[in-house]
Amino acid sequence: MMKNVLPGGLCSCRTLFIALTLAGLAGACQSKPAPPPVSADAWAVVNGREIRRDDVEKAYQRNLQASAAPSAEEALTAKLALLDQLIVQDLLLAKARELKIDLPDTELDAAYVEARKNIPDDAFRQELARRNLTVADMREGLRRDLLVQKLFEREVTSKVTVTDQDIKAFFDANRAQFNRLEDAYRIAQIVITPVRDAQNTNRTGSDATTPQEAAAKLQMVMERLKAGAQFADVAADLSEDPESAPRGGDLGFVPLSALQKLPPQLRDAVLKGTPGSARVVSAGGAYTVVVVVAKDTAGQKDLSMPEVRAAITQTLRGRREQLLRTAFLSAIRNDAVVVNLIAKRLVETQGKMPSLAPAAPGTK
Repeated sequence: MMKNVLPGGLCSCRTLFIALTLAGLAGACQSKPAPPPVSADAWAVVNGREIRRDDVEKAYQRNLQASAAPSAEEALTAKLALLDQLIVQDLLLAKARELKIDLPDTELDAAYVEARKNIPDDAFRQELARRNLTVADMREGLRRDLLVQKLFEREVTSKVTVTDQDIKAFFDANRAQFNRLEDAYRIAQIVITPVRDAQNTNRTGSDATTPQEAAAKLQMVMERLKAGAQFADVAADLSEDPESAPRGGDLGFVPLSALQKLPPQLRDAVLKGTPGSARVVSAGGAYTVVVVVAKDTAGQKDLSMPEVRAAITQTLRGRREQLLRTAFLSAIRNDAVVVNLIAKRLVETQGKMPSLAPAAPGTK
């Protein structure tokens, strides 16, 4: 008789266990709070925070080339690219708040004055009016950029180290590079083309596909550089050259004989440029923003020369900083819950744009 009862008892226990488990799961599902409603003009939601159409529009107007007259499709394509950047920026700003990174008003004031340098007051007011922006809009955009820079300085730049052993190992492995037969210039570049590129290796996926988009992108690049962003960071984010973009635009040292063979405009931008100052070269609707990082004279170099150690240190720091920065961005993005509402809407409507505001959740 015990044999008959035991199976029944086990079955009852299993049934009871399954019932309790299901009840617990049901209770857990019922207790999960519903997501908050999304406003009608939200274009994206990042960890519950909205990025609205007006946010994208202001970013677009800040970066719009004065002479640009894009079509509705071209303008929206540019705004979608800006939205991707605002999503990443939102995540970085949230991280800055978490780490209690602050930007004193005095630093913002100084950066704002620098950004406006050499622009007459009347011309500045007229340009703001043309773009439908206010001084507060410009200051807010600058504040966000500067906070992101502070975050990277704390979490990336400050954590990169280069030891004497690292420098010596690099010199020993690349000794031939330090025996220069002629003068050479170390160059970095940001390339922007007006056509879709088959290979895109920059960090944001940014790719101008029309002359209007290329002109608008150039304006955005120059605004970021003028605001104090590092050339290598902007190149890694936005350059369309597949080989140099992952290296922050660095082309290394280019011998003088090779520079002499370049198109005259690009050659003169290098040979006559001030080290550290970015110059723009345009041709056929494409743009190259070029900067001379350093100049090196002919002759045998060794580690006793401060300029050699400085060049190696800069190279190694740049490589490691790019790696750490990319990993930092990937980790932040991987932990985020991001919904690009406007992109979803455009896919659903096959690119039709009767209304750019996304539909409310649960509606069509």
